[in-house]
Amino acid sequence: MYTLNESKSVNTAIERVSPAQVKKAATFQAAILADVAGRRGTLNGRVQPLGPHMKVAGPAITVEVRPGDNLAIHAALAIAKPGDVIVVDGKGDLSFALIGEIMSTQASATGIAGFVIDGAVRDSHELAAGDFPIFAAGRNPAGPTKSVAGRVNVQIAAAGATVSPGDLVVGDADGVVVIPRAEVPAILEAAQKKLEAETRRIAAIRQGDTRAPWLEKELRAVGMLAEGESL
Repeated sequence: MYTLNESKSVNTAIERVSPAQVKKAATFQAAILADVAGRRGTLNGRVQPLGPHMKVAGPAITVEVRPGDNLAIHAALAIAKPGDVIVVDGKGDLSFALIGEIMSTQASATGIAGFVIDGAVRDSHELAAGDFPIFAAGRNPAGPTKSVAGRVNVQIAAAGATVSPGDLVVGDADGVVVIPRAEVPAILEAAQKKLEAETRRIAAIRQGDTRAPWLEKELRAVGMLAEGESL
């Protein structure tokens, strides 16, 4: 079994979620996956798509940088494989942009699935109008330095979520959720069941069944209704 070397600055060999798992995950909303994952693994809401049409799914290439420096992101671009999602722990710093149109164009041209950055980006008008998925915490016209060591493909904490190399990353208009690689099969199975249940419930509501069937039980459980009392 492959063991990640956390002492290395750049790990090039990682285990990824499978393409079949990524394809299946892309059929679910991030919200569905977050719910069945126990409402864990979501990045802070400050990390949002530059355009509401943007969606991404793929295995994580993780990057840790010092605020305002993107040298390690360039290293990630050099080793990432088609379909990977580059996830950057930029410490939430918005003082400098970590990527812009040039790096985005490079990533798209090499088949990378998208960027998820807990930091700022620039050239946002052009990027937001494009089809390449970019999720970021903010915008800033100031460019980054390329002179401070970072780390690639180690476990990181991005916007409050733990992300390991090869984990499943899914993002849409609601934000980003990360599923640990080992948990992906069970989460996808649970997501399918939840989607089917929600589809049935929405159909029932549209047919006139507008009262949530669980409501009174939960109200009694917290003392908002007495036993035997109803709304």
